[in-house]
Amino acid sequence: MKVGSPKEIKNHEYRVGLIPPTVTELKKYGHEVFIQSEAGLGVGFSDNDYKAAGAKIFKDARSIFEECDIIVKVKEPQKEERRLLRPEQILFTYLHLAPDRSQTEDLIESKVTAIAYETVTDNNGGLPLLAPMSEVAGKLAPQAGSWALQKANGGSGILLGGVSGVLPANVLVIGGGVVGTNAARVAFGMGANVTILDKSLKRLAELESQFSGQVKTCYASGANTLELSTQADMIIGAVLVPGAEAPKLISKAQLSKLKKGSVLVDVAIDQGGCFETSSPTTHDSPIYEVNGIIHYCVANMPGAVARTSTIALSNAVMPYLMQLTNKGWAKACFDNPHLKNGLSIHDGMITNEAVAQSFGKPYVNPDQLINADQFL
Repeated sequence: MKVGSPKEIKNHEYRVGLIPPTVTELKKYGHEVFIQSEAGLGVGFSDNDYKAAGAKIFKDARSIFEECDIIVKVKEPQKEERRLLRPEQILFTYLHLAPDRSQTEDLIESKVTAIAYETVTDNNGGLPLLAPMSEVAGKLAPQAGSWALQKANGGSGILLGGVSGVLPANVLVIGGGVVGTNAARVAFGMGANVTILDKSLKRLAELESQFSGQVKTCYASGANTLELSTQADMIIGAVLVPGAEAPKLISKAQLSKLKKGSVLVDVAIDQGGCFETSSPTTHDSPIYEVNGIIHYCVANMPGAVARTSTIALSNAVMPYLMQLTNKGWAKACFDNPHLKNGLSIHDGMITNEAVAQSFGKPYVNPDQLINADQFL
């Protein structure tokens, strides 16, 4: 199979879909690998590094899309990239389709087979291709929020960890999953007073034990969320519904009840954001203000630490990529139902139920598209 990775073109996105060790592994199984020139420079991999691993270098993205059977990326394809997709081609990347009608329509029209990293599952009910970037984003969130809290950036001027004789900031983390746990760990490490909200009592008990009671936990009812939000200097939104648009946890009307100069860090912005007033921002212009509340809503936070993020993502993606390249999408999805859960669009049909519901479009069960008889 011919596998290709173009240079990412989203604002300040330096990550790359394939790294030299992955190229070496693909070559071992007889696959051809094509990399767009300078695609890996942002993470420290030169064209010569890729050549040494056995890849061929193309100057432009169009050549990658025209030549390759499978396109491996990091971020969702941008408008100009979606025009290059074609039927029977496999796209393997983060998609976050539920809040993105334009991308969804374009992928349907292209008839590509689109497999989303963020909905591939594992035996433990986790999201193994989302987890490494969730860990990165969680650890970055308090850092980004503490910067936004600085007075020069519009924040209230509170130091996250306080100083002798001055209380630290109150940080509220909504969601106790991978993002929320890592955000809480870093915020607590910076000296903040941290509370985690979650709807799972089991998870809250695990967090109590994990943090030895030094981080507070609370059940995420609407009333508790609002009350704790009014006391917070920073609120980190870390709620995920796999494949679906994120729930809105704080409304625009409720902003008036929050502390002026407090900061909302919306880590769920890729899935539409978990605050009503959230809109995607970029690393160039990461924050904006609504009713005296600072919003940080960068849609590709892990891109800020591109080398760490790329290597971590590549480690997670490689086993699934090998299944796709060695078996083809249908056999790979038949053999691995967790990979099948990543199948979002195929030949003009939506194969992820949450995405179909988001747009009121027909849903096609992936099992209907896989001829099981030929694999038994």
